[in-house]
Amino acid sequence: MKIIVTGGAGFIGSAVIRQYINDTEHEIINLDALTYAGNLESLATVSDHPRYHFEHADICDAAAVQRIFEHYQPDAIMHLAAESHVDRSIDGPADFIQTNIVGTYILLDAAKKYWEQLEAGKKAAFRFHHVSTDEVYGDLEDDGFFTEETSYEPSSPYSASKASSDHLVRAWHRTYGLPIVITNCSNNYGSYQFPEKLIPLVTLNALAGKLLPIYGDGSQIRDWLHVDDHARALRLVLETGKTGETYNIGGHNEKTNLQVVKTICSLLDRLVPDSPYKPHESLITYVADRPGHDLRYAIDADKIAKELGWTPEETFESGMEKTIQWYLDNDEWCQHVKNGTYQGQRLGVKK
Repeated sequence: MKIIVTGGAGFIGSAVIRQYINDTEHEIINLDALTYAGNLESLATVSDHPRYHFEHADICDAAAVQRIFEHYQPDAIMHLAAESHVDRSIDGPADFIQTNIVGTYILLDAAKKYWEQLEAGKKAAFRFHHVSTDEVYGDLEDDGFFTEETSYEPSSPYSASKASSDHLVRAWHRTYGLPIVITNCSNNYGSYQFPEKLIPLVTLNALAGKLLPIYGDGSQIRDWLHVDDHARALRLVLETGKTGETYNIGGHNEKTNLQVVKTICSLLDRLVPDSPYKPHESLITYVADRPGHDLRYAIDADKIAKELGWTPEETFESGMEKTIQWYLDNDEWCQHVKNGTYQGQRLGVKK
Protein backbone atom coordinates (compact mmCIF):
# COMPACT_ATOMS: atom_id res chain seq x y z
CA MET A 1 0.00 0.00 0.00
CA LYS A 2 1.30 3.46 -0.95
CA ILE A 3 0.26 6.29 1.36
CA ILE A 4 0.90 10.01 1.01
CA VAL A 5 1.25 11.64 4.43
CA THR A 6 1.01 15.44 4.24
CA GLY A 7 2.82 17.25 7.02
CA GLY A 8 4.88 14.16 7.67
CA ALA A 9 7.81 16.12 9.13
CA GLY A 10 5.56 17.55 11.85
CA PHE A 11 4.94 16.20 15.32
CA ILE A 12 2.03 13.84 14.62
CA GLY A 13 2.99 13.12 11.02
CA SER A 14 6.49 11.97 11.93
CA ALA A 15 5.07 9.65 14.59
CA VAL A 16 2.73 8.13 12.00
CA ILE A 17 5.55 7.65 9.50
CA ARG A 18 7.91 6.09 12.03
CA GLN A 19 5.21 3.57 12.93
CA TYR A 20 4.36 2.80 9.31
CA ILE A 21 7.99 2.20 8.36
CA ASN A 22 8.87 0.23 11.50
CA ASP A 23 5.66 -1.80 11.92
CA THR A 24 4.27 -2.38 8.41
CA GLU A 25 5.25 -3.03 4.81
CA HIS A 26 3.55 0.11 3.47
CA GLU A 27 5.37 2.60 1.26
CA ILE A 28 5.17 6.16 2.60
CA ILE A 29 5.48 9.45 0.74
CA ASN A 30 6.08 12.40 3.06
CA LEU A 31 4.78 15.63 1.51
CA ASP A 32 5.93 18.55 3.66
CA ALA A 33 6.72 22.23 3.06
CA LEU A 34 9.14 22.27 6.02
CA THR A 35 7.75 25.39 7.64
CA TYR A 36 8.93 26.34 11.16
CA ALA A 37 7.40 23.25 12.82
CA GLY A 38 8.53 20.72 10.20
CA ASN A 39 11.73 18.95 11.18
CA LEU A 40 13.29 16.13 9.17
CA GLU A 41 15.46 15.24 12.19
CA SER A 42 12.28 13.71 13.64
CA LEU A 43 12.49 11.12 10.85
CA ALA A 44 16.22 10.43 11.03
CA THR A 45 15.66 6.82 12.12
CA VAL A 46 13.69 5.98 8.95
CA SER A 47 14.97 8.52 6.39
CA ASP A 48 17.19 6.02 4.57
CA HIS A 49 14.56 3.29 4.41
CA PRO A 50 13.68 2.19 0.84
CA ARG A 51 9.94 2.44 1.59
CA TYR A 52 10.22 6.08 2.67
CA HIS A 53 10.19 9.00 0.23
CA PHE A 54 10.32 12.72 0.95
CA GLU A 55 8.78 15.39 -1.27
CA HIS A 56 9.56 18.98 -0.29
CA ALA A 57 6.33 20.63 -1.44
CA ASP A 58 3.53 22.91 -0.26
CA ILE A 59 -0.06 21.64 -0.35
CA CYS A 60 -1.02 25.08 -1.69
CA ASP A 61 1.10 24.39 -4.82
CA ALA A 62 -1.42 22.70 -7.10
CA ALA A 63 1.14 21.72 -9.75
CA ALA A 64 3.42 20.08 -7.20
CA VAL A 65 0.55 18.19 -5.57
CA GLN A 66 -0.66 16.92 -8.95
CA ARG A 67 2.85 15.82 -9.89
CA ILE A 68 3.22 13.85 -6.65
CA PHE A 69 -0.10 12.05 -7.19
CA GLU A 70 0.83 11.17 -10.77
CA HIS A 71 4.34 10.02 -9.90
CA TYR A 72 3.58 7.84 -6.85
CA GLN A 73 0.06 6.60 -7.70
CA PRO A 74 -0.99 6.34 -4.03
CA ASP A 75 -3.63 4.06 -2.56
CA ALA A 76 -4.49 6.54 0.20
CA ILE A 77 -3.69 9.94 1.60
CA MET A 78 -3.48 10.97 5.23
CA HIS A 79 -3.80 14.75 5.44
CA LEU A 80 -2.04 16.18 8.49
CA ALA A 81 -0.42 19.30 6.98
CA ALA A 82 -1.78 22.34 8.80
CA GLU A 83 -0.94 25.48 10.67
CA SER A 84 -1.79 24.20 14.12
CA HIS A 85 -1.00 26.63 16.92
CA VAL A 86 -3.89 28.64 18.39
CA ASP A 87 -1.66 31.44 19.67
CA ARG A 88 -0.03 31.94 16.26
CA SER A 89 -3.48 32.08 14.65
CA ILE A 90 -4.42 34.97 16.94
CA ASP A 91 -1.33 36.95 15.97
CA GLY A 92 -1.47 36.07 12.26
CA PRO A 93 -4.57 34.29 10.94
CA ALA A 94 -3.77 34.66 7.22
CA ASP A 95 -1.41 31.65 7.07
CA PHE A 96 -4.08 29.51 8.73
CA ILE A 97 -6.68 30.45 6.13
CA GLN A 98 -4.24 29.78 3.30
CA THR A 99 -2.84 26.44 4.47
CA ASN A 100 -5.77 24.92 6.32
CA ILE A 101 -8.57 25.96 3.97
CA VAL A 102 -7.04 26.72 0.55
CA GLY A 103 -4.42 23.99 0.92
CA THR A 104 -7.04 21.40 1.82
CA TYR A 105 -9.13 22.44 -1.20
CA ILE A 106 -6.12 22.04 -3.52
CA LEU A 107 -5.39 18.62 -2.06
CA LEU A 108 -9.04 17.54 -2.40
CA ASP A 109 -9.15 18.74 -6.00
CA ALA A 110 -6.02 16.81 -6.90
CA ALA A 111 -7.20 13.70 -5.05
CA LYS A 112 -10.60 13.79 -6.78
CA LYS A 113 -9.05 14.06 -10.27
CA TYR A 114 -6.63 11.24 -9.48
CA TRP A 115 -9.32 9.03 -7.91
CA GLU A 116 -11.73 9.44 -10.82
CA GLN A 117 -9.27 7.92 -13.30
CA LEU A 118 -8.43 4.84 -11.20
CA GLU A 119 -9.63 1.41 -12.28
CA ALA A 120 -12.64 0.09 -10.36
CA GLY A 121 -10.83 -1.95 -7.71
CA LYS A 122 -8.32 0.75 -6.80
CA LYS A 123 -11.05 3.38 -6.93
CA ALA A 124 -13.13 1.48 -4.39
CA ALA A 125 -10.17 0.98 -2.07
CA PHE A 126 -8.87 4.59 -2.16
CA ARG A 127 -9.16 6.68 1.03
CA PHE A 128 -8.68 10.36 1.84
CA HIS A 129 -8.14 10.62 5.60
CA HIS A 130 -8.48 14.16 6.94
CA VAL A 131 -6.98 14.71 10.40
CA SER A 132 -8.65 17.43 12.45
CA THR A 133 -9.02 18.62 16.04
CA ASP A 134 -11.54 18.69 18.87
CA GLU A 135 -11.21 22.49 18.90
CA VAL A 136 -13.72 22.72 16.03
CA TYR A 137 -16.44 21.92 18.60
CA GLY A 138 -15.73 25.00 20.72
CA ASP A 139 -16.17 25.06 24.48
CA LEU A 140 -17.67 22.50 26.85
CA GLU A 141 -19.50 22.99 30.12
CA ASP A 142 -18.28 21.32 33.31
CA ASP A 143 -19.72 17.97 32.21
CA GLY A 144 -20.43 16.19 28.94
CA PHE A 145 -18.15 15.22 26.08
CA PHE A 146 -17.61 16.00 22.41
CA THR A 147 -19.13 13.31 20.21
CA GLU A 148 -19.10 12.87 16.47
CA GLU A 149 -22.53 14.58 16.41
CA THR A 150 -21.52 17.67 18.40
CA SER A 151 -22.20 20.88 16.47
CA TYR A 152 -19.27 23.03 15.39
CA GLU A 153 -18.64 26.25 17.33
CA PRO A 154 -14.98 27.19 16.74
CA SER A 155 -13.55 30.00 18.87
CA SER A 156 -10.14 30.85 17.38
CA PRO A 157 -8.92 31.54 13.83
CA TYR A 158 -7.12 28.18 14.02
CA SER A 159 -10.21 26.17 14.98
CA ALA A 160 -12.35 28.08 12.47
CA SER A 161 -9.90 27.21 9.69
CA LYS A 162 -9.92 23.54 10.70
CA ALA A 163 -13.72 23.51 10.87
CA SER A 164 -13.78 24.95 7.36
CA SER A 165 -11.48 22.24 6.08
CA ASP A 166 -13.61 19.55 7.72
CA HIS A 167 -16.67 20.89 5.89
CA LEU A 168 -14.79 20.91 2.57
CA VAL A 169 -13.77 17.27 3.00
CA ARG A 170 -17.36 16.23 3.78
CA ALA A 171 -18.61 18.22 0.79
CA TRP A 172 -16.22 16.42 -1.57
CA HIS A 173 -17.59 13.13 -0.27
CA ARG A 174 -21.26 14.09 -0.52
CA THR A 175 -21.01 15.94 -3.84
CA TYR A 176 -18.40 13.92 -5.73
CA GLY A 177 -18.35 10.61 -3.87
CA LEU A 178 -14.67 10.89 -2.87
CA PRO A 179 -14.05 8.18 -0.23
CA ILE A 180 -13.11 10.04 2.94
CA VAL A 181 -12.73 9.51 6.67
CA ILE A 182 -12.27 12.26 9.25
CA THR A 183 -10.76 12.13 12.72
CA ASN A 184 -10.94 14.77 15.43
CA CYS A 185 -8.42 14.38 18.24
CA SER A 186 -7.73 15.85 21.66
CA ASN A 187 -4.45 17.52 22.73
CA ASN A 188 -1.40 15.49 21.73
CA TYR A 189 1.88 15.22 23.60
CA GLY A 190 5.02 13.12 23.33
CA SER A 191 8.53 13.13 21.86
CA TYR A 192 9.57 15.40 18.95
CA GLN A 193 6.92 18.06 19.70
CA PHE A 194 7.73 21.63 18.66
CA PRO A 195 8.46 23.59 21.86
CA GLU A 196 5.81 26.29 21.47
CA LYS A 197 3.30 23.69 22.71
CA LEU A 198 2.56 23.56 26.43
CA ILE A 199 4.39 20.43 27.59
CA PRO A 200 7.74 20.83 25.77
CA LEU A 201 7.67 24.60 26.33
CA VAL A 202 7.27 24.21 30.08
CA THR A 203 9.82 21.38 30.22
CA LEU A 204 12.58 23.23 28.37
CA ASN A 205 11.92 26.55 30.12
CA ALA A 206 11.97 24.88 33.54
CA LEU A 207 15.29 23.19 32.74
CA ALA A 208 16.68 26.64 31.84
CA GLY A 209 15.29 28.27 34.97
CA LYS A 210 12.89 30.48 33.02
CA LEU A 211 9.47 31.51 34.30
CA LEU A 212 6.59 29.20 33.41
CA PRO A 213 3.67 31.39 32.25
CA ILE A 214 0.16 30.06 32.90
CA TYR A 215 -2.79 31.63 31.10
CA GLY A 216 -5.37 33.01 33.56
CA ASP A 217 -5.62 30.79 36.61
CA GLY A 218 -4.69 27.60 34.72
CA SER A 219 -8.13 26.03 35.18
CA GLN A 220 -8.61 25.31 31.46
CA ILE A 221 -9.21 21.59 31.00
CA ARG A 222 -7.86 19.50 28.13
CA ASP A 223 -7.96 15.79 27.34
CA TRP A 224 -4.37 14.60 26.74
CA LEU A 225 -3.53 11.94 24.14
CA HIS A 226 -0.07 10.44 23.67
CA VAL A 227 1.09 10.90 20.09
CA ASP A 228 1.97 7.21 19.65
CA ASP A 229 -1.57 6.21 20.67
CA HIS A 230 -2.92 8.80 18.23
CA ALA A 231 -0.72 7.49 15.41
CA ARG A 232 -2.02 3.95 15.97
CA ALA A 233 -5.58 5.25 15.82
CA LEU A 234 -4.95 7.21 12.62
CA ARG A 235 -3.53 4.15 10.90
CA LEU A 236 -6.48 2.06 12.03
CA VAL A 237 -9.05 4.57 10.77
CA LEU A 238 -7.33 4.95 7.40
CA GLU A 239 -7.22 1.21 6.81
CA THR A 240 -10.46 0.01 8.45
CA GLY A 241 -12.68 3.04 9.05
CA LYS A 242 -16.02 3.24 7.25
CA THR A 243 -16.09 5.63 4.30
CA GLY A 244 -17.78 8.93 5.07
CA GLU A 245 -17.53 8.47 8.84
CA THR A 246 -15.97 10.66 11.53
CA TYR A 247 -14.11 9.20 14.51
CA ASN A 248 -13.18 11.12 17.66
CA ILE A 249 -9.86 10.13 19.23
CA GLY A 250 -9.23 10.96 22.89
CA GLY A 251 -6.85 9.90 25.63
CA HIS A 252 -9.32 9.72 28.57
CA ASN A 253 -6.98 12.05 30.47
CA GLU A 254 -8.70 15.29 31.48
CA LYS A 255 -6.32 17.64 33.27
CA THR A 256 -6.23 21.37 33.94
CA ASN A 257 -3.33 23.27 32.44
CA LEU A 258 -2.10 23.97 35.97
CA GLN A 259 -2.17 20.24 36.80
CA VAL A 260 -0.11 19.52 33.67
CA VAL A 261 2.50 22.14 34.54
CA LYS A 262 2.74 20.95 38.15
CA THR A 263 3.14 17.35 36.92
CA ILE A 264 6.05 18.42 34.72
CA CYS A 265 7.66 20.28 37.61
CA SER A 266 7.31 17.27 39.90
CA LEU A 267 8.83 14.94 37.30
CA LEU A 268 11.76 17.29 36.73
CA ASP A 269 12.35 17.53 40.48
CA ARG A 270 12.71 13.73 40.53
CA LEU A 271 14.45 13.15 37.18
CA VAL A 272 16.91 16.06 37.51
CA PRO A 273 17.77 15.94 41.22
CA ASP A 274 20.77 18.27 40.87
CA SER A 275 18.83 21.04 39.11
CA PRO A 276 19.55 24.47 40.66
CA TYR A 277 15.92 25.43 39.99
CA LYS A 278 14.26 22.95 42.34
CA PRO A 279 11.48 23.02 43.22
CA HIS A 280 10.58 23.81 39.62
CA GLU A 281 7.05 24.71 40.67
CA SER A 282 8.48 27.96 42.06
CA LEU A 283 8.99 29.11 38.45
CA ILE A 284 5.23 29.18 37.76
CA THR A 285 3.82 32.63 36.99
CA TYR A 286 0.37 33.71 35.85
CA VAL A 287 -0.26 35.87 32.78
CA ALA A 288 -3.34 37.42 31.18
CA ASP A 289 -5.52 34.86 29.44
CA ARG A 290 -5.48 34.73 25.66
CA PRO A 291 -8.52 35.91 23.65
CA GLY A 292 -11.23 33.32 22.99
CA HIS A 293 -9.67 30.73 25.29
CA ASP A 294 -12.03 27.77 25.60
CA LEU A 295 -12.38 26.48 29.15
CA ARG A 296 -12.81 22.74 28.57
CA TYR A 297 -12.38 20.11 25.86
CA ALA A 298 -13.18 16.44 26.42
CA ILE A 299 -13.56 13.68 23.84
CA ASP A 300 -15.99 10.78 23.83
CA ALA A 301 -13.95 8.09 22.07
CA ASP A 302 -16.54 5.30 22.41
CA LYS A 303 -17.21 5.06 18.67
CA ILE A 304 -13.64 4.23 17.65
CA ALA A 305 -13.37 1.83 20.58
CA LYS A 306 -16.58 -0.04 19.76
CA GLU A 307 -16.33 -0.05 15.97
CA LEU A 308 -12.57 -0.33 15.39
CA GLY A 309 -11.28 -1.69 18.70
CA TRP A 310 -8.90 1.18 19.52
CA THR A 311 -8.16 2.33 23.06
CA PRO A 312 -5.12 4.30 24.28
CA GLU A 313 -2.24 2.32 25.75
CA GLU A 314 -0.59 5.16 27.67
CA THR A 315 -1.97 6.63 30.87
CA PHE A 316 -1.23 10.30 31.49
CA GLU A 317 1.31 9.32 34.15
CA SER A 318 3.18 6.78 32.01
CA GLY A 319 3.09 8.96 28.91
CA MET A 320 4.28 12.07 30.71
CA GLU A 321 7.25 10.33 32.29
CA LYS A 322 8.31 8.92 28.89
CA THR A 323 7.89 12.35 27.32
CA ILE A 324 9.90 14.29 29.91
CA GLN A 325 12.63 11.65 29.85
CA TRP A 326 12.81 11.91 26.05
CA TYR A 327 13.42 15.66 26.22
CA LEU A 328 16.11 15.11 28.84
CA ASP A 329 17.79 12.49 26.62
CA ASN A 330 17.55 14.46 23.37
CA ASP A 331 19.03 17.84 24.12
CA GLU A 332 20.67 18.04 20.67
CA TRP A 333 17.28 17.81 18.91
CA CYS A 334 15.88 20.47 21.24
CA GLN A 335 18.83 22.80 20.66
CA HIS A 336 18.52 22.49 16.88
CA VAL A 337 14.85 23.41 17.10
CA LYS A 338 15.48 26.33 19.44
CA ASN A 339 18.25 27.73 17.20
CA GLY A 340 15.58 28.77 14.70
CA THR A 341 13.29 31.79 14.78
CA TYR A 342 11.23 30.48 17.70
CA GLN A 343 12.82 31.44 21.00
CA GLY A 344 10.59 29.86 23.63
CA GLN A 345 8.12 32.69 24.11
CA ARG A 346 4.39 32.48 24.70
CA LEU A 347 2.56 33.61 21.56
CA GLY A 348 -0.93 34.94 20.98
CA VAL A 349 -1.14 37.62 23.65
CA LYS A 350 -0.76 41.11 22.26
CA LYS A 351 1.47 43.41 24.27
